[in-house]
Amino acid sequence: MTQKTYQPDWASLDSREIPQWYNEARFGIFIHWGVYSVPSWRKINNALFGSYAEWYYASVYGQYRNNDDDFHQRNYAPDFLYRDFAPLFKAELFEPEAWAELFKSSGAKYVVLTTKHHDGFCLWPTENRHKKGWNSGDTGPQRDLLGDITRAVRDSGLKMGIYYSSVEWETNSSHRPEGGFFIPQRDREKFGIAEARYPDEILIPQLKELVTNYQPSLIFADGGEWDFSEEYSQTKEFLCWLYNDAPNKDEVVVNDRFCKEMPGEHGDYYSTEYNDKDGFGRLHPWEESRGIGKSYGYNRAEQLEDYCTSQQLILQLIGIVAKGGNFLLNVGPTADGRIPVIQQERLRDIGRWMAVNGEAIYGSEMCTRLQHDDEHAFLTCAGAHDYLILTRWPTHNFALRILSGMTPGACELLCRGQPIPVPFEILGEQLILHPLPWDFELGLEYAYTFRLSY
Repeated sequence: MTQKTYQPDWASLDSREIPQWYNEARFGIFIHWGVYSVPSWRKINNALFGSYAEWYYASVYGQYRNNDDDFHQRNYAPDFLYRDFAPLFKAELFEPEAWAELFKSSGAKYVVLTTKHHDGFCLWPTENRHKKGWNSGDTGPQRDLLGDITRAVRDSGLKMGIYYSSVEWETNSSHRPEGGFFIPQRDREKFGIAEARYPDEILIPQLKELVTNYQPSLIFADGGEWDFSEEYSQTKEFLCWLYNDAPNKDEVVVNDRFCKEMPGEHGDYYSTEYNDKDGFGRLHPWEESRGIGKSYGYNRAEQLEDYCTSQQLILQLIGIVAKGGNFLLNVGPTADGRIPVIQQERLRDIGRWMAVNGEAIYGSEMCTRLQHDDEHAFLTCAGAHDYLILTRWPTHNFALRILSGMTPGACELLCRGQPIPVPFEILGEQLILHPLPWDFELGLEYAYTFRLSY
């Protein structure tokens, strides 16, 4: 990228071109893992965001949107605080190399780990004095979880990013919960600091510590968009430092959740969550994130029917990419460091599909040369190729409208081994694909990709 000096204003910061790797990647893995992985519980609620087990501190231990208000009391002693879970978060079965191998096998190109969620617990041995005894180096695993997974992921050839919660429930107030706080008063008084001191003493020092020591390829900020002003969070000043002076300045990408002025307006990419927005198409790089089930953090309340099938996840990936977005799919490991088998299976199924069809995903853009009206069809474009992805095997002719005046010279079905030529004809402004007989030997499953070459 061309080097330039950025100023701490949105016009300057927004002029930065997003590093090329991000739009080429298209598929990443999110990891929600922390102290909340010990109780790993939130009663299933079909309301949007209502089953997030990583919200245990606020929504099971506390009363914010709590639909199971005696779970903590039933299972733990009256004086058992949320912070008492930390020594039980041991990660004794954590094998970072095995995690990295799984992520690579899924076809993902980048990984994002929750370095600190809203409870404030840090997955690295932070130097911050306010985090003494409240990080993975001092308690629980007593190891640098972020450092271990970062090395393994990068050794496998993938990009490594971080999630960092801008907000901390023990300190920050919010307009969202009744009474202004997410967690009980006793915990805030015992563990929080003055809210005015938080940006200078925790937020900005920790962000710079993470960037300097781990040089992440991506920063997924979260929570600041609820209540933090750009002045309080020092967002523009931090991004100015990041883009000008950080050791990873040419590679790092950031989302739009540092402060309330950002969502859908500022940031290298915009973010959606469990389809809470429609996405942003060609207007700006964007990313949809979700869990394999209804929670990001591991939730023991989830049953088989709460998990997406492999086909559902693959169709979501296709649909998001066809609309110009990236898909960040979450796994929720257990407190001892295992990724649940059902989540592993889903990732490996996606990887098997990507091994055949990935060229229609990686580095692709929205297609502008062709159009269709079929809800079971998606189009992407990469270089001199358009890709038609059908979620049902075509048993009849399939018609596409030609928008550009350009007509393809060849059509092939992607499969294991050599692509298979597909007969087609041009009738006026329509391209008609003729069906092929089904063949189990082709190794086709979930969705079927036709490559149109110009």
